[in-house]
Amino acid sequence: MAVSIAVESPLQDEVRELIAELNDVLLTLSPPEACYHLTVEQMAEPGVTVWIAREDGKAIGCGALKRHTADVGEVKRMYTRPGWQGRGVGREILSTIVGTAEADGLAELVLETGDRHPAAWAIYEKAGFTRCGPVLDYPDSPYSIFYQKQLGRASSAA
Repeated sequence: MAVSIAVESPLQDEVRELIAELNDVLLTLSPPEACYHLTVEQMAEPGVTVWIAREDGKAIGCGALKRHTADVGEVKRMYTRPGWQGRGVGREILSTIVGTAEADGLAELVLETGDRHPAAWAIYEKAGFTRCGPVLDYPDSPYSIFYQKQLGRASSAA
């Protein structure tokens, strides 16, 4: 894969366009009240790390880690542009997020995704995430699927 993945600011015009595209896609799959988007401004806040995947300098995918506590992080804003889907870009971004969360000493990663995102489910499940009930302050919704993954000290203590 000739794709690079690096921590970048979400406040760049090209990244703003990528996030707008992600938002548009999500709004075709879920009603607005069931979309829990972080804005690019929220993605730039302390406690959030954003990775951008690029090929030949073009932003083709993204993902973020939002730290909620010293123990719990959340996977957010996972997206790969359609022309690059199926090439392992999302899997690599997710692997980078998990590795960073483990290195930071987080005990658990959680996430919310939509009920019409089977490709996302496959990536999360292959990465060792398991379905669970609502996480953090998300409502129990028929439009949401929740996942969790125990990390580092939590998984070794189990």
